[in-house]
Amino acid sequence: MVEEHLDSAVLLALQDVMEDEYPLLLDTFLADSDERLRSLQGALQQADAQAVRLAAHSFKGSCSNMGATRLAVLCRQLEELGRHEQLQPAPELLARIEAEFAIVRILLKSERQRYLFRT
Repeated sequence: MVEEHLDSAVLLALQDVMEDEYPLLLDTFLADSDERLRSLQGALQQADAQAVRLAAHSFKGSCSNMGATRLAVLCRQLEELGRHEQLQPAPELLARIEAEFAIVRILLKSERQRYLFRT
């Protein structure tokens, strides 16, 4: 199940690069993602297609860097809706992004705990 949501090869590479700072990286991603979701929600409430596109693009890159592949795909889809100024299906897609992020949050918190107990 984890592989559906997180690319373990990306997480291993991040562990190698970040070493003792790896848990901080996970925490930072989670906090940053909360802010990015708020930005997406605000852009949708304003019906600002350009802001939706930019916020989704930024979140997509962050998710890709952390190996949250399914979340990145959903963000790319929302980015495209913003690019084409087709926001009607965006609230449903944002709900899917929020649900996927809830899963990713749980998995990354578990990953953080596993890492801390290994060291």
